[in-house]
Amino acid sequence: MHTWPSPRRNRSTRTRIGTGTRNRTRATARVSGSLLAAAALLVSACSSGSSTTSSGNAAEAALAALPRSTPPALSSYYTQHLHWRSCGAPGFQCATMKAPLDYAKPGAGDIRLAVARKKATGKEKPIGSLLVNPGGPGGSAIDYLQQYAGIGYPAEIRARYDMVAMDPRGVARSEPVECLDGPRMDTFTQTDNTPDDQRETNALVGEYKTFADSCGAHSAKLLRHVSTVEAARDMDILRAVLGDPRLNYVGASYGTFLGATYAGLFPERVGRLVLDGAMDPSLDAEKLNLGQTAGFETAFQAFAKDCVRQPDCPLGGRGTTPAQVGDHLEAFFRRLDAHPIPGGEADHRMLGEALATTGVIAAMYDQGTWEQLREALTSAMEKNDGAGLLALSDSYYERDAHGRYSNLMMANSAVNCLDLPPAFSSPEQVEKALPQFEKASPVFGRSLAWASLNCAYWPVKATGGPHRIEAKGAAPILVVGTTRDPATPYPWAQSLARQLSSGRLLTYVGDGHTAYGRGSSCIDSAIDTYLLHGTPPPPGKRCS
Repeated sequence: MHTWPSPRRNRSTRTRIGTGTRNRTRATARVSGSLLAAAALLVSACSSGSSTTSSGNAAEAALAALPRSTPPALSSYYTQHLHWRSCGAPGFQCATMKAPLDYAKPGAGDIRLAVARKKATGKEKPIGSLLVNPGGPGGSAIDYLQQYAGIGYPAEIRARYDMVAMDPRGVARSEPVECLDGPRMDTFTQTDNTPDDQRETNALVGEYKTFADSCGAHSAKLLRHVSTVEAARDMDILRAVLGDPRLNYVGASYGTFLGATYAGLFPERVGRLVLDGAMDPSLDAEKLNLGQTAGFETAFQAFAKDCVRQPDCPLGGRGTTPAQVGDHLEAFFRRLDAHPIPGGEADHRMLGEALATTGVIAAMYDQGTWEQLREALTSAMEKNDGAGLLALSDSYYERDAHGRYSNLMMANSAVNCLDLPPAFSSPEQVEKALPQFEKASPVFGRSLAWASLNCAYWPVKATGGPHRIEAKGAAPILVVGTTRDPATPYPWAQSLARQLSSGRLLTYVGDGHTAYGRGSSCIDSAIDTYLLHGTPPPPGKRCS
């Protein structure tokens, strides 16, 4: 897919989440993730469909359900026994599950998938397992479980469910996709992604090619088998191995696409599915990326209105319009493009336009990070100190203090570029589309348009395409949308809820990416009631 990453949890976030700290921890953690797809200088977030694919064809095509019976060639996978061992924090167990690398050729070899769980804490009989996925693609579900869901989900949920996570194929602990090392990733993320001339365009294209070639060299066999459809089929094996007749699941951002894909393939095995920050699988890449660009502009407008009301806003004071705030930020980006500034005493890197843009976009995911963004911008604009924006950018890319990156960016591109054909196939196509991207977001349009080019040079051709997901016969599926979500715009949730034959839309009127656990008791109560009792909220339910 092609867009920005999704809500992951920062690996360094280890604060126990309880009353009074839950929302703050979520806000801190959200900085590290987003929707993603172009693992480039701006991480993409969702899907990348071919710009030549007609929306009419996508509207006609629906994901077909698989046969209800398990093929004999897969029976050994469905009947395997997991060997659990203690791992991570107290109370968590880990195991390794096998799945076929290629579902079309189950006898051709296995892939080993990492699984973790925390058993239900209550005395009542558990409802079953609750599988969680934080999105990406490329976010570690196991990290999310151990650092947030397994300790931060409501006590009633953790009492009645075994909390379970599986890193999808190619991600984190599940035979991760490997590409560039840390120093080369630094070069990649710092490359100018708003080229002003042919030399800069060639440099950007060269980095995309280098990244793609490296992934192909280090993970050639794996790259052909990390699609969302394959990951969803892995989830069905896990459901069976855990002994659950139906899958109960909470997915955020890209995790909604993974969950909806599961529902489309196995509608009769759908239990209680929460799809929070929903993606629209029927859109092609250009529409997805354009929609997300507009989503980030909506979030920036909300930030701008809040910023000028604060005494420490470096982009304007009271009376400054959001458009003027945007102009000031654009001017700052242009200065960095010409003259990068130091990244701090402890960091040899310089802060240029690319990393600064990533840092600002990272803060758009949660309004709890706006204060941190104001401080970072003030330091950069007034003190020539880029450390704050670098910190935001690093958290987004999952880069540690030693210059090491998680495989988030590698897995993100691998999944996105396999799921859908590239949005653009050449720099000329990007140039042609720039006006509409800049109209959608004067601040972020150019960066997001150029970020849509990375799959054009991918070493493996896409196996998927835009399609509707209906999941006819599935139990009620709860789709959650936030009206000012930057990464998964609200219309995507509306569309997915309409596509799903049993979709029920729950609306959060507010800011930020995803809604569950953000602080709305109305949202949390509706989702908790659905998970505990199977009762979805009434049609048209809206919360603030």
